[in-house]
Amino acid sequence: MNNYFVLLQSGGGNAQMMQMIMLVGIIAVFYFFMIRPQTKKAKEAKNFQSSLQKGDKIVTIAGIHGKIDKVEDNTIQLEVSPGSYLRIEKSAVSMEWSKQLNSGATADKK
Repeated sequence: MNNYFVLLQSGGGNAQMMQMIMLVGIIAVFYFFMIRPQTKKAKEAKNFQSSLQKGDKIVTIAGIHGKIDKVEDNTIQLEVSPGSYLRIEKSAVSMEWSKQLNSGATADKK
């Protein structure tokens, strides 16, 4: 009976080590598949919003299309039709749709 308890106690270290390895593996998976891509996308969006210039064609998150007339610190003035302007936050600009719109505009010019 005494030998059985000794075997259980010695095998417990391996089980704890496997649990630690699994925990580290799960944390690594969360980091590489969830946290890192989200951080990368947020950084790209911030760079895109800071690089907005007068004359760029953009689409807002709400789906409003227009051309930038004036860029300020956190806001832009958007011309939605000739003589009609909206003042919006830079954070309301949709990066994906605006890139597609501008890539299509440069393809049309060539």
